[in-house]
Amino acid sequence: MAKTPKLAQGRPYLAIPGPSVIPDAVLRAMHRAAPNIYAGELTEMMPGLVTDLKRVARTDHHVAMYIGNGHAAWEASLSNVLQPGDRVLVPATGRFGLGWGQMARSLGLEVDIIDFGRQSPMDMDRIAEALKADTGHQIKAVLAVHVDTATSIRNNIAALRAVLDDVDHPALLMADCIASLGCDVFEMDAWGVDVMVTGCQKGLMVPPGMAFVFFNDRAEAARARLPCVSWYWDWSPRAHPEEFFQYHGGTAPTHHLYGLRTALTMIHEEGIEQVWARHLLLARAVWAACEAWSTAGTFGMNVADPADRSCAVTALRLQSPHATELRNWVEQELGLTLGIGLGMAVPGDPARDGFFRLGHMGHTNGHMIMGLLGGIEAGMRAMKIEHGPGALEAAADVIAGA
Repeated sequence: MAKTPKLAQGRPYLAIPGPSVIPDAVLRAMHRAAPNIYAGELTEMMPGLVTDLKRVARTDHHVAMYIGNGHAAWEASLSNVLQPGDRVLVPATGRFGLGWGQMARSLGLEVDIIDFGRQSPMDMDRIAEALKADTGHQIKAVLAVHVDTATSIRNNIAALRAVLDDVDHPALLMADCIASLGCDVFEMDAWGVDVMVTGCQKGLMVPPGMAFVFFNDRAEAARARLPCVSWYWDWSPRAHPEEFFQYHGGTAPTHHLYGLRTALTMIHEEGIEQVWARHLLLARAVWAACEAWSTAGTFGMNVADPADRSCAVTALRLQSPHATELRNWVEQELGLTLGIGLGMAVPGDPARDGFFRLGHMGHTNGHMIMGLLGGIEAGMRAMKIEHGPGALEAAADVIAGA
């Protein structure tokens, strides 16, 4: 008989910031034979699915669907409103803002980056200065990440629209909500966002494989002015299909659609405002525990001000190599997988082993978060990593409403 029993038996817990935990109901919906893609149930459910997608995005405008990941959504969004030689402004707060800018550059766009670093949100005054300096309105779009998954910084998209309006700049406001949609409050129409991109694998609780581009009439007019858009990336037939195949530019992602239909039903049965409130409460529990741990040793949160933190992901620091050692221990010993650090140090730099992330997005509840935090506490105790006391008590107080 083994001296120390293995505690990693049972269902594993993937607590990374996407792909998120997939509900059993979504898995059941996808576990079926291939459907007819020309008529019947699949084709008939599409109009309602489109309507419910737009309800999550809080828009009355348009959505185009693509078989792909968030990077596909980046390219689709850029390809429909911009052409080589156009300038874009990228206020970056982490790896994914920089990545969208890199994608734009690869498409022949001129990219102006304002890099706010890895721990601070966008500075609206600096953005206003850049837009005011563009007296000829050469900047055609501002590419803004709502929540950067690498740094867990949440940016104020409504304030960014106010800056554009205050300086009377006509650039399109484009928002990346890949990490935030269905987790953090987002109001596409009320905030004046022209284009929004997201994927299915985080707040929408579906396995990776579908990407979405939401756009308003102003962005649609920008698309109409372009001399050409590739047949595959063109969002017009996807958003305004005359035949079913146009929704996806060919064969539909059949099983993803069944999973998405179930996930959207779950979201709207709970209510999107309640979904946001649940994510906020669970995030506050995570933050309370992390703040307690941070009172001793090298444990620390990447984002100091709670107002700038995402409700979907929390980026954390430990003295290298303890972050990687902790991740390895909890996965091997407990069956708990934590997220790696992304974009916080260059490849090959030992400092990379000093960062990790927690995903608390999508299909999560109170006991899952308490289990996640308890696993981290156990790991730090087992590995003799110095940390402050009272973390689990602080998280429990948040969840209990104490």
